[in-house]
Formats: sequence, C-alpha cells, structure tokens
Amino acid sequence: MTSTTKAERLVPAALVALSLVPILAGAARLAELAGGAELTPRNARFFASPLPVLLHVLSASVYCALGAFQFAPDFRRRRPGWHRVAGRPLVACGLVAGLSGLWMTLFYPRAEGDGELLDGLRLLFGSAMVLSLVLGLAAILRRDVGGHRAWMIRGYAIGLGAGTQVLVSVPWFLIVGTPGELARALLLGAGWVINLAVAERVIRRQTASPVRATEMREGRLKVRASVGNASRPTQV
Repeated sequence: MTSTTKAERLVPAALVALSLVPILAGAARLAELAGGAELTPRNARFFASPLPVLLHVLSASVYCALGAFQFAPDFRRRRPGWHRVAGRPLVACGLVAGLSGLWMTLFYPRAEGDGELLDGLRLLFGSAMVLSLVLGLAAILRRDVGGHRAWMIRGYAIGLGAGTQVLVSVPWFLIVGTPGELARALLLGAGWVINLAVAERVIRRQTASPVRATEMREGRLKVRASVGNASRPTQV
C-alpha cells in the first residue's frame, strides 16, 4: 500500500471521527426526548416543538457520516457507482439539516448563553451551507464537475462545523472555564471559519492538479515533436 493510498483511506476515517462527537450529542438529545426527561430551561424548547430538532439531528448525522465517503478516492474507485447513488439522498439530508438549523435559530427561544451574534453566525453559515448545496446541484446538472465538487466541499465543510467547534471549545473549557456569550459565539464561529479555510485549500489544490497534468502532457508532446523533427533528415 502506497503512502498516497494510506492518506486517501485516512480522509473518510478522519471526517467520520470529527462527526462522532456531534452525532453522539444529537443521539443523546433524541434519547432525552424519547425518554421523557425532566424539563429544564435548556431543553424545554425541544419538548415544545420536537420535529425540527429530530429532523436536524437525523439528517445532519447521515450527511456528515456518509458524506465523508464522497471524499474518499480509493473507496470510490472500488465502488464506482457509490458517488452518484449516495449523492442524491446526501444532498437532501444536507438541505434538511441546513434548513432545520435555520428554523431552530429563527423560531426556538434563545438558549441561555446564546446571543444575537451567535444567532447571526448561525443564520449566515446555515444559509451558506444551503446555498452551496443548491449551487453544487445546479453545477452538476450543467455537467460542470469542477464547480460541483467545489460547492459540495464547501457545503460539507460548513455541515461538519460542529465537530471542529468541539475541538476549538475544549481547550477554552479546560483553561478558562465556561465561555461567556461573546466567547461562545467566537469559538463556534471559529469552527466554521477553520473548516471553510481548509475547504478552500483543498479546492485550490484539486483545481491546480488538472492544470499541472495538462501542462505536463503538453510539455511531453512538445518534446516528442522536437525529437521527431530533429531525427528527420534535412532535405537539400
């Protein structure tokens, strides 16, 4: 197994691992709702209107966990039909996750510790996720594979923000303690920004690779043409 193949196989594993904490947190929330847990100020809004959080947790979990394999070249080579077959339901799950998240931000009572800044960030990045998925879908319908790939990477990066937010927030909890309203908003916002920065780097690298490959092919053709011309006898 080459180092490239190993790296390709690590990508979905790392993405699934990053999804694991928010998936488990969502599962705990659903278990709380199903088990009729005691009402508290933090969960009362979910008991009052459980459908949005149910849709959000289920769709986001499927989107993040299975979506990781859309970015696994080795997996896709072994299962060439996977990307297209899984892509349609995954886009639907991503849209449900994004739209339900927007609904909860707009209509659920604000939780203690959340403020207007965090609400604004949730609306901004939630809208960006939905828009990215719509633009990615529109791109593939135009057979623009490069545009489709770029927009889907951006949408997935935003959807996976909850995992990075945990990684960003844990050191703050350990060193400083429970973050205040502003710190919490900035920490969660940092998770989305970090993911998008990584996504843009991946997109640029993927865009540059075909260009370099084309340049190398053109260079080889020029060399062959030059060698061929040089080997021809000169006519007097």
